[in-house]
Amino acid sequence: MKDIIDSFKQDLDKSVNHLKSEYQILRAGRANPHILDKVIVDYYGVPTPLNQMANITVAEARMITVSMWDISMLKEAKKAIEVADLGVSCSDDGRIIRLVFPVLTEERRREIAKQVRTLLENCKISMRSARRDALDMFKQLKKDGEISEDDYAGAEKEIQKIIDSYMEKVDEMCQAKEKEIMEV
Repeated sequence: MKDIIDSFKQDLDKSVNHLKSEYQILRAGRANPHILDKVIVDYYGVPTPLNQMANITVAEARMITVSMWDISMLKEAKKAIEVADLGVSCSDDGRIIRLVFPVLTEERRREIAKQVRTLLENCKISMRSARRDALDMFKQLKKDGEISEDDYAGAEKEIQKIIDSYMEKVDEMCQAKEKEIMEV
């Protein structure tokens, strides 16, 4: 029984961590280096994440600078950033790429907040699916006679208690991200 619950908790942790990483990538009007996490550059024929071939720093509240380790890849990196369509203006001086984040409009903030809630709902769906899988395993154990009806009821309550705490955690993450986005 403990193995099933541990596996269930691991599944929930994966869902929460995925949600966290998705929230880091969302643009909230401020410079956030994680927005470049999914930018892939063609590095001499090998697709390479930008953050593995450059120093990425936040220069100002609304500006990120990208200093390439291999200056010859500057044009490729700039092209990859532009293709990624991050909604930022991109310029370079031959040595450093500067990304300037425009001020978000109220309408754009609302769109991003809607995205935040969509990501939250997807996370909750994943968590409910993990709960269903764990309960199915317990039902099978009960059906096979390996656990009693009381053990099954106790496991069901424990799983519900665990998922409730995780749901509360992701709701708080969502509220914090929405607050961050709606700040002017």
